[in-house]
Amino acid sequence: MALEHLQPDSPGPRITLSQWRAALALFPYVWQYKGRVMAAFALLLGAKLANVSVPLILKDIVDGLEHPDTHLLLPTFLILLYGLLRFGNTAFTELRDALFARVLQRAMRGVIHDVFRKLHAQSLRYHLERRTGGVAAEIDRGGRSIRFLINFSLFNIAPTLLEILMVAGVLFAKYDPWFGGITLMTLGVYISFTVTVTNWRLRHRRAMNETDALAQARAVDSLLNYETVKYFGNEAYEARRLRQDLRAAEDAAVRSEISLAWLNGGQAFIIACGVTAMMALAAQGVASKTMTIGDLVLVNAYLLQLFIPLNFLGTVYREIRNALTDMEKLFGILHRAPEIVDAVDAKPLQVSRGEVRFEAVRFAYDPRRPILQDIGFTIPAGRKLAVVGSSGAGKSTLSRLLFRFYDVSGGRILIDGQDIRQVTQASLRAAIGMVPQDTVLFNDSLYHNLAYGRPEARRDEVMAAARAAHLDGFIATLPDGYETVVGERGLKLSGGEKQRVAIARAILKNPPILVFDEATSSLDTPTEKAIQAELTRISQDRTTLVIAHRLSTVVDADEILVLDAGRIVERGSHAALLARNGHYASMWRLQQHARQET
Repeated sequence: MALEHLQPDSPGPRITLSQWRAALALFPYVWQYKGRVMAAFALLLGAKLANVSVPLILKDIVDGLEHPDTHLLLPTFLILLYGLLRFGNTAFTELRDALFARVLQRAMRGVIHDVFRKLHAQSLRYHLERRTGGVAAEIDRGGRSIRFLINFSLFNIAPTLLEILMVAGVLFAKYDPWFGGITLMTLGVYISFTVTVTNWRLRHRRAMNETDALAQARAVDSLLNYETVKYFGNEAYEARRLRQDLRAAEDAAVRSEISLAWLNGGQAFIIACGVTAMMALAAQGVASKTMTIGDLVLVNAYLLQLFIPLNFLGTVYREIRNALTDMEKLFGILHRAPEIVDAVDAKPLQVSRGEVRFEAVRFAYDPRRPILQDIGFTIPAGRKLAVVGSSGAGKSTLSRLLFRFYDVSGGRILIDGQDIRQVTQASLRAAIGMVPQDTVLFNDSLYHNLAYGRPEARRDEVMAAARAAHLDGFIATLPDGYETVVGERGLKLSGGEKQRVAIARAILKNPPILVFDEATSSLDTPTEKAIQAELTRISQDRTTLVIAHRLSTVVDADEILVLDAGRIVERGSHAALLARNGHYASMWRLQQHARQET
């Protein structure tokens, strides 16, 4: 991808509104520990006062030693005071860092925790449109930027400016006004140059972030689809794509570094000019005997003490701008309103019988392509309804709408007469158990994945659910048993084994409403029959929606709907649909013929 297509418009001379919002959003996370924050600032002030006092003591020491008749007691006291102030500056700084460490860590963890919760609150559409690797990169960079921004904005920019003003005040009070004037003039030119050039080079930083995120996202996506890459022998193809992404990231990073070199060079030139002017002025004062050697030492010490943090101030400003850039997307997630939200007056779902009703439901993922059109049916409490049809007919969309992963475009869905848009999402999903067609597992132990249906369940309950799903025999053959790690997305298990884990989860959850979406599609025939009998048992007295491709698994359903192009074209019992000799009967004959041939 060409680099210019990834570069955003050049930012203006000021921090953008979203960056200000990102910075201000950190304040509540820090201020909740205001006692520690205020104590840390008190220690910071003590450190700066000690630091500014050091050159004053140094001047008195030099001037005292310049006169041979001076009693040694005074220089000795000043030397001890000099050492004490030096130590005090370091001690106050270290105490401040130790005191503030917990504030920093908790604030950073608090933001990441809230972003994680916000990601889980987003709609399914949001996650389907995002690259997992890209989101992970944004969270990682954003977390590191939060740490930097909190630490350096609180303890470097303001304290450094305060120290500069204190030094300038001392110079104005004790010496020629030109000393203070040169100090403030150098400071003004330096800050103006740094702000201007940093704003200019920000485009290169953003381009570097975009290309880096793209490279990471594609690499993660390729690794997640490891088996697909192997099936088609496309290792070299994936490597070529990654090389192109890394080359674009390299070009962006080089441009960013070149612009940084220009910035550093300009800053060094400004500081050199200021230092030279002040030393020339001090040397002239000593030559004309209006200043002492101690004064020259004081000015020199202040120059070192002043312009080293001033140079650091430039670095901090650059990094803060970079941090704000990195945090924009992170806080964009935090401030993004979910597509699916609870109604203001939403109440918990009250399931008395478990009747599910779809009334004139319409839905489209994209308005230009309708998926469901005028879908209406009722699943009476404790009964089983099956939905069959060709791929793409909209069968799985029904379960997504029932879980409220999406809101209907028209019509409504009710459970015991309650519109699911008027109840809390948590209570709705707690009432429904799901066995999906594609079961994705966590890269954790088998026990963890089984217990996920009800994390607070006792171990004997988890094991009973595994037995009910006919997993106990398989688990007994594993060297680590229930503690076996299943691998990324459950790749160490077969499709049938993963599906039985999903069935065990649903059994453990024990909900009043069950949804089976191709629940036995990955099982061999003997296992399918055994598990089908178990599914029939657990679905007794529960409202059950079965989405199926194999018609042999739904012959016992109380009602079967045949979906075609988003519409219900037939409905009735298995026997009634066969007698009608329509779509269902045609599908049945084809599947029976295929089974006989195998």
